[in-house]
Amino acid sequence: MKRVGIITICGNDNFGNKLQNYALLKKIDKFGFDARTIWIENSFESNSFKALLKKVKHVINDYIINYSRNKFFIYFTKENLKIYKKKLVFNDDLKKIEKDFSYFIVGSDQVWNYQMVGNFKTYFMLNVNSNKNISYAASIGTNEIPEYLNPTYISGFNNLKSISVREDRGKEIVEELTGRKDVEVLVDPTMLLTTEEWDKVSKKPKMLKTDKYILNYFLGELSEERKKEIQRVAQENNCEIINILDKNSPFYECGPSEFIYLEKNAFLICTDSFHSSVFAILYNRPFIVFDREQKNVANMNSRLETLLNKFKLENRKYKDKITKENLNHDYTEAYKILEKERIKADKFLRKALDIKDSD
Repeated sequence: MKRVGIITICGNDNFGNKLQNYALLKKIDKFGFDARTIWIENSFESNSFKALLKKVKHVINDYIINYSRNKFFIYFTKENLKIYKKKLVFNDDLKKIEKDFSYFIVGSDQVWNYQMVGNFKTYFMLNVNSNKNISYAASIGTNEIPEYLNPTYISGFNNLKSISVREDRGKEIVEELTGRKDVEVLVDPTMLLTTEEWDKVSKKPKMLKTDKYILNYFLGELSEERKKEIQRVAQENNCEIINILDKNSPFYECGPSEFIYLEKNAFLICTDSFHSSVFAILYNRPFIVFDREQKNVANMNSRLETLLNKFKLENRKYKDKITKENLNHDYTEAYKILEKERIKADKFLRKALDIKDSD
């Protein structure tokens, strides 16, 4: 059986990262491959020892503070992400494990965001036979690349036999830098699995004692004005409010499996998160997307704009008040689009993995 290596950002504190990793593994396995996650202990490469030491200390402190939460992520990783036995550390070269894999797929997530991931040698699979290299819905995570990094990105993009990105702007950047005309925009891997497949890894949080709740999932800050509006809706509909990323909430200890359950069963989802919005769509739950109010967050807002525009769900955006229209939802058109996107993704992967029609 041919083996496929999945290269993505590794860590134990982000729902979307874990779930997109899982989804891509499951999708590739369906084609008859043995898909494995290549674990990278530290994805950030720095020339400054001081900067590196600071990052290591931050990771250690975060692990200690969030141990009760992280253990659920660690368990999910161990049970579901099929970590390959040979791990990479810091800026290890993929060349050392190239012979173990027939293909490498980088994605999804922000694997090409220079502000988050500095190890371009790994995430562009440099020094590896380019005929093995594929990107699936990879995200650059920013609208512009600094000019001094253009040569790195150009060589990286040209080192891929098949290339797909998650955002329209990502496609434009690749085309502008390389002139390639074969770049496709594909949906996040999480959208490739059905709800029945997601239910297999869903778990009810032990601390959940109510059947009716509003799920708040905000990566950015939430103003007092918006808090009051959500509280108003909660009171009018006899709902509790679950703030899953509030460190003072018992729900902060939820892992990826518990997150799926909360998304599936929420009365309403209020979020500024891409993946929270994705699971709301998949599970047919009413959701409202809030723009982040902080500075320098246009890129995240742009990703959500792309998602809502693609699935004709612009009415999911928050506009100063939560209305009855926000609570009443119809995703019929979105599901028709999703089916087409799944077919498009399937076709791309079959071609990239050299799967013949008769396979």
